[in-house]
Order: sequence, then structure tokens, then C-alpha cells
Amino acid sequence: MLVLAPTVLNVVIAFRAAGLDDTYLTWGVFAAMVICAVITGLQAFQFRRFGAGHIVLAWPAAMFIAIMVSAVSAGGPETFASLLVICSLVQIALAWWLPTLRRIVTPVVSGTVTMLIAVSVLPIAFDSVQDLPGDASVSAGPVIAVATLLASVFVTLRAKGRWRLVAPFISLLVGCAVAAAFGVLDGDRIANAKWFGVPELPDLSFELSPNGEFWALLPSFAILTLVLGLKTISDGVVIQQGSRRRPRAIDFRQIQGIVSVNGIGMLLAGLATTLPTMANASYSLLLINLTGVAARRVGIGVAVVILLLAFFSKFAAVLLTIPGPVVGAFLMLAMGMLFVSGWQTILREGLDPRRVLVVALASALGLGLHGHPIMSDLFGDSLGALIGNGVTIGAIVAIVMTLLLEALGSRSSRLEVTLDMASLPTIDEFLSALALRLKWDEPSTLRLRSAGEETLATLLVQDDEDAGESERTRLSIVARPQTMMVELEFVATTRHENIEDQLAYLTDEAPIPTADDLSLRLLWYHASAVRHQKFHGVDIVTVQVEGNA
Repeated sequence: MLVLAPTVLNVVIAFRAAGLDDTYLTWGVFAAMVICAVITGLQAFQFRRFGAGHIVLAWPAAMFIAIMVSAVSAGGPETFASLLVICSLVQIALAWWLPTLRRIVTPVVSGTVTMLIAVSVLPIAFDSVQDLPGDASVSAGPVIAVATLLASVFVTLRAKGRWRLVAPFISLLVGCAVAAAFGVLDGDRIANAKWFGVPELPDLSFELSPNGEFWALLPSFAILTLVLGLKTISDGVVIQQGSRRRPRAIDFRQIQGIVSVNGIGMLLAGLATTLPTMANASYSLLLINLTGVAARRVGIGVAVVILLLAFFSKFAAVLLTIPGPVVGAFLMLAMGMLFVSGWQTILREGLDPRRVLVVALASALGLGLHGHPIMSDLFGDSLGALIGNGVTIGAIVAIVMTLLLEALGSRSSRLEVTLDMASLPTIDEFLSALALRLKWDEPSTLRLRSAGEETLATLLVQDDEDAGESERTRLSIVARPQTMMVELEFVATTRHENIEDQLAYLTDEAPIPTADDLSLRLLWYHASAVRHQKFHGVDIVTVQVEGNA
């Protein structure tokens, strides 16, 4: 029941703002519920590179509301559907190329774009407050919206435990009650709706010969899809951590599976012409924390319930009768939460002057140039209105700034060797030359060389059946000097356990090393931080070593 209200309301907001008729609206709600059920069920499994193996509640992505309105207004529903189908490949590609793209599309980029999305959607929320019959009172819309917001705030602050689960429903009921008092609650849709069945199918089509509007909107859709994928990664990390009894290092293979299945959801949404899906970490964790159950069969159960309710037409009709001011108040709160989520994403890795510059410049240009006449002057009225979207501008600025700062940062050094102990002299010579260039003292140089040796030895711990594999595996070492510290990145293909988990295990054991964990203990001693990211087909171990000149 957690995802039903936002599933329907997000679609209602998008379709009403885009000016689509009731046939499209009813079909869009039905298709969204079916797709969300399918994606939630698929996330409970893990097959090769697809699926999370956890409870991942899916619902329509509110961040696509504004761009859907632009696409439908410019080229019709067929343009919006075609763009979703094309951009679904972007999200699947992100899952496959995540090891490569992780340093380009960073949490700073993702968080900045998320905040810009929230700001761009808010005008639609305020417009919904006045979405009432022509004979309604002028004060009806604001009063209904304020009552809905106050009810949501009061219940959220005062409710405890499981009562917090029903806070959205209580606020919707209060808003509908106030709307009924003003006489703007229309029950004809409920009375005329069938009990069960599939709604009338609208004229679904695709833009087979892309026009100028399609190509103008494609960059915005691609960037927004990329941001959706990054938010899915962040939500997947949170869900994975909350689903485990004992803290463990993040398994990025499951994160890649979450993003891949979400890409399938976007493909299905494009085929059905409705909003694409996204994972919702807050509701998934709320379910897990309040029930104490993280078994993935619960995700399958949720999917079955939503799928059955999709064919229960009366239920959808009840949610479709919610007045515009109530829907607008719901969207205001949702976008406020999305804005805060973006800011939390930025702060997750800390803010240094370089990251502050990226956020400041991207936000300033994204907000300042959104719909500004200068874009029409440069690109013409029609094209300027399409590419002058603040989210697109902010995302491009953030990505370009990240690439620029990466290029202008400390000069990195790279070494390519074979994953074999015979490569140790070459690695040792590489690290010694690096320490000499940084003018580190002898103890710091020894610590850097030892960290490299022990990381290599740890990566070489293989099962007997994989003993010959290291001879064919390449090891790439990238050294990035920072202030009084060097970050070493080891990239290889291995099959052993996560090094972070092994180091965490050592902290609970007696400090008497054995032959098996000697390299781990030495690495723990020499390195100031160790991070191991396991992806499909590649392992990335990042080791930080502090030094003194």
C-alpha cells in the first residue's frame, strides 16, 4: 500500500500538466501500476547482470514530470514515448559501464541536477492548486492545499511507528474532505468506472522519423536518464545496506543489476507511453525497518498485490478523483524531499572548494538561464525554448566542470602489468619513483611501497581452480597524488572475497596473524584507507597512503 498513492498521483500530475485527455490518463495509470509491479518483482531476483536480490519498491519517477510536459507540448505523446525507448539504453549502458563512468558522473553532479529538477517541477505543483472547476471559490484551491500540507506535517511529526506509514493517506483524506466541503469533489468518475478490466487503449505511436523537436529534447532526456540512473545507484546502496543483518562492503554487482532492471522499466514505460520507473529507497527501508523483514519474497508479494489492483478499475478511479489542489500539495512536499535528497547526495562525499565551485556554477547557470530570452536569441524561439531547460544546462555545466577539474588536478601516473607476483619489482620501481617525485621521506616511501606490495599479494589470493587465471589478467595501477597523500587505484579481474569485508573481519579477531591473512594485516597497517568495489568483470581497489616530505 506504500507505493499506490504516489504511483497514481505522479502519473496524474504529469498527464494533466501535459494536457492529455482522460483516455490517456486512465491508460497511463493502469500501465504505470503494471510496470511498477513487474519491476518490483524483477528486482527481487538476481539473474546474471539483472536484478538486485532485495526488496526494491518501484514507482513512477516524479523527476520526469517537467520534461514529459515539454516533450508532449512540443511533439506529442509519440515523441515522449520514442525518447523514453531510446534513453532506456542509456540507463542499461550506465549499468554496464559503471566502473568507467563513476569518476565522471559523480555524486556532486547527480545531487546538483536532482536539486534543479525539484526546482523546475515546483511551478507545476503551484499551477495544480488552481486546477478546479470554473465555478469554484477563489480561495478553495489555496485552502485545500494548505489543509493537505498541514495534515501531512502534523501526522509526520506526531505519528510513531507504523502510523508514519499512513501519513500520506491521512493527508490525502484530509485534503479530499476539505475539497468536499467546498463542493469540488466529483464522484462521477467512481460511479461510472467498471469494477474490473483493462482501460481503453489510446492511440499509442512512435516518432519513426525524428524531427527537430526530437533531436532538441534528446540531450535533456539522456542527461535526465543518466541522473535517474545515478539516483538509482544511491538508492540501491542504501537498500543493500539496510537489508543486511551485518554491515558489509557494497556489492556493486547488485547495484548494476538494480540499474539494469530500472532500464527495462523505462523501456516498458516508453512502449506504454507513461512515466518511467525509479527505485524508492525511503519507502523500501521504511518497510524493512518497521517490519524487520528484508526477505526478497516480500518484494514478489508487493508486485502481485499492485498487479491485481491495476485491474481493479474502481480503485484507480478513486485515486483519479483526487482534486488538483490536493495533488499539488502532495507534489510540493515530494519536490521538497527531492531537493533535500539532492543536497544529501552532494554532502555524502564531503564538500571541498573544487566541489563547491561545481555546485555553485551549475546551480547558478541552471537556475538563471532556465527559460531566459538569451537562449531564444542564440538558438531561435522554438529550439531555444527546448534546450533552454535549466536541468539540461546545469547538468552539462556540472559534467564539463568535473572533467575540467579532473584534467587540471594533480598529474596522475599509470602502470600496466600482469597480475602476478613477478610484476612486484616493476610496481615497486613505479612507486619508488612516485615517492621520489613527491619528495617523501624514507618512512613514507617505505609505507607506500609496502602498501603496493600487500595489495598485490591480497589480489593474488585465488582458489586453486583459478590459479592460472592471474597469468592472463592485466592489472592497472593509477596513482593520484594529493596533499600529503597518494591514492592508488588497482583495477583487475579477480574472484576472491571483498577486501573491505576481510579487513573488517580482522578488527574483530585476535591480533595474531596467520599465513592466510598476513598480507591483509600488513595492508591494514600501512594504508590509511582501503575501499574495494566489485563490479561485473572488474575489481577496483582504492588504497590511500599518507606521507611526509
